[in-house]
Amino acid sequence: MTTPEVTDVDAATAEKLVSEGAVTLVDVREPDEWAAGHAPHALHLPLGSLNPADVPAGRPVIAVCRSGKRSTIATGKLLAAGLDARNLTGGMTAWAQAGLPVRTDDGREGTVA
Repeated sequence: MTTPEVTDVDAATAEKLVSEGAVTLVDVREPDEWAAGHAPHALHLPLGSLNPADVPAGRPVIAVCRSGKRSTIATGKLLAAGLDARNLTGGMTAWAQAGLPVRTDDGREGTVA
């Protein structure tokens, strides 16, 4: 069995697709990283417990972590499960560097941990 090839998207493209409701952004970082700050509208499913069945059906997925390494693994797992998935290259670091919003659960400005 061959491993599906992971396709990357940049932060600006990911944000546009998320804001249009065209994709589900899945943050696979650890709970403490998520708590420090995450992209608005992201779904938190840590890589260690990622179950493709927990991802809402009906639209493509973009996986994100801090730098892109864990989300590449997550994207491969999602692809292997038959989902339409991509990786956010550069992760939340690239998201924040692009000037895109990073928020805590209560809506305050967050940081990328």
